[in-house]
Amino acid sequence: MRSFLPEVTALLFSSSLLAGECSTVLDYDLRLLAGESELNLCEAYPDKVLLVVNTASKCAFTGQYEGLEALYDEYRERGLVVLGFPSNDFGAQEPGSEQEIQNFCRSTYSVGFPMFAKTSVRGETAAPFWKNLATVSGTVPKWNFHKYLIDRNGDFVAEFSSLTQPQSVRLREQIEALLQD
Repeated sequence: MRSFLPEVTALLFSSSLLAGECSTVLDYDLRLLAGESELNLCEAYPDKVLLVVNTASKCAFTGQYEGLEALYDEYRERGLVVLGFPSNDFGAQEPGSEQEIQNFCRSTYSVGFPMFAKTSVRGETAAPFWKNLATVSGTVPKWNFHKYLIDRNGDFVAEFSSLTQPQSVRLREQIEALLQD
């Protein structure tokens, strides 16, 4: 006897997506940097490819802001959104206030991609969104500018260490593939 379980599962999965059900990876309300506004990631970025990055203003990798902004500019029209999360978890390299961080990012690197509230991204104090990212990816950020790639369905796809530059062929190929789907 033939089992219909795979077909039923696929139908239920696609029906839940059509019904607007939110991915557990993105079902979070998060506050924007230097503001009081919160937004739900599922509602704000439906059908988008997301590159989630923990950032810091006083790090050897801070220059990656320029490359992240370039990625965002290049692929934004096709559905990529870079999400920045300032964090002071590594070497106290994000000591400023949220307003100082925002001013620095805008004036120094012309950052236009969405930036969220200063947050903890590792350990017991990690924000729930980051704890979940660590669980689904199997990887906790080891330093600033760690990157997580999430597909249009809100599913984790890949993670990239701080050493991976935004211009990296491997990162760009993965983004391109997800944008074509």
